[in-house]
Amino acid sequence: MNLPSIVMTIAALQGAAGVSLAAAAAHVDANPLLATASQFLMIHAAAGVGLAARLAGAPPLRRVLAGATFAMQAGVTLFSADLAARVYLGGKLFPYAAPMGGGLTILAWLALAIWGAATIARRE
Repeated sequence: MNLPSIVMTIAALQGAAGVSLAAAAAHVDANPLLATASQFLMIHAAAGVGLAARLAGAPPLRRVLAGATFAMQAGVTLFSADLAARVYLGGKLFPYAAPMGGGLTILAWLALAIWGAATIARRE
């Protein structure tokens, strides 16, 4: 399985969705939920590109890094999809989708911090 390519593909789709939602927020539906979803998607798309590059370099604890990366991408996608659903579908994606996605995203960032600290500790 080519993890860097999968992560890059997901990041590219998140970036495209983020730009699309930004355009919709600016031109069609001036809704702050769309702007928020757009920002989250674009920021995490950039993070995904960086993490794909890091995964390509065969880093230490690669499985931990890959797991945290996929958790981050899933969390931000779920969070943003719920915000967009509230605008375009008139309701939540499903109960607690946004808090679950946001919580998963926060946990993923914390896992990335732990991975970074563990990588530093392994080198010392």
